[in-house]
Amino acid sequence: MAPLDPVRERAILDATLELLSEMGYDRMSVDQIAKRARASKATIYRRWAGKPELVVDVICNRFDMDAPRPRDTGSLRGDLAELVRCLCETAERKHTLIMGLSSTLVSNQELARALRAHLPSRDLSGVEALLVRGENRGEPARRADTARLAAVAEALVWHRLIFVGPPLDDAFVVEAADDVLFPLVRAWAERPVEQS
Repeated sequence: MAPLDPVRERAILDATLELLSEMGYDRMSVDQIAKRARASKATIYRRWAGKPELVVDVICNRFDMDAPRPRDTGSLRGDLAELVRCLCETAERKHTLIMGLSSTLVSNQELARALRAHLPSRDLSGVEALLVRGENRGEPARRADTARLAAVAEALVWHRLIFVGPPLDDAFVVEAADDVLFPLVRAWAERPVEQS
């Protein structure tokens, strides 16, 4: 992947996100992305192998860039609730896009494979930071698995959004933090250390 000028890359990612929201993955083409971003197809192909890789970049990086970061609430439990609240805000803003992509990921194996290959490189610094803050405060955050914690939090929000339905309200946020995430982090902290 060749580096692009950050302004040009942002325009291409913005155009991809807009077109995904407007017409969905299957109907969107690299030609349309290039036209919307005022870029050449060659510029896009210098940076991304094709449409699946470009869309995966949008899903994994642009969602994170646009998502609010969980703020320091002063407690691990509060920070976990804030994490869920931030995920809910993103899900509500991007509801149409998320719903369209979820069905596309089931039917389009090329896109699903590209997404699975890219997920390990996602930016989880917000989740990592809240765990470090908790540990620094002496709360039960040690040995928590950052990637798995983020995946569980996201799964709770997606499940609510897709299967149960909104609202993604304060009651849901509190329930997710108090009944699932905080007990999970505490269970990880209480696991005996394996001797090597």
